[in-house]
Amino acid sequence: MSSTSQKHRDFVAEPMGEKPVMALAGIGEVLGKRLEEKGFDKAYVVLGQFLVLKKDEELFRDWLKDTCGANVKQQGDCYGCLKEWCDAFL
Repeated sequence: MSSTSQKHRDFVAEPMGEKPVMALAGIGEVLGKRLEEKGFDKAYVVLGQFLVLKKDEELFRDWLKDTCGANVKQQGDCYGCLKEWCDAFL
């Protein structure tokens, strides 16, 4: 796997708790605001969608693109972040 960002490493290092959606790797201020406007204001709400999609990479990437306009890199960063968090904590 390619190297991960500090944001990614920080996110997967501990339980999610009440972290904001922008704590997810690949989700910055612009995408975060778009997600918040659609009700995805916390990282755990996006995690819920990730789990509803059965952790399927293609489905999650498509959902993220359709929901907030995430590009391919942002989709991959967010997917990788949630997948690694799930592998560690679920």
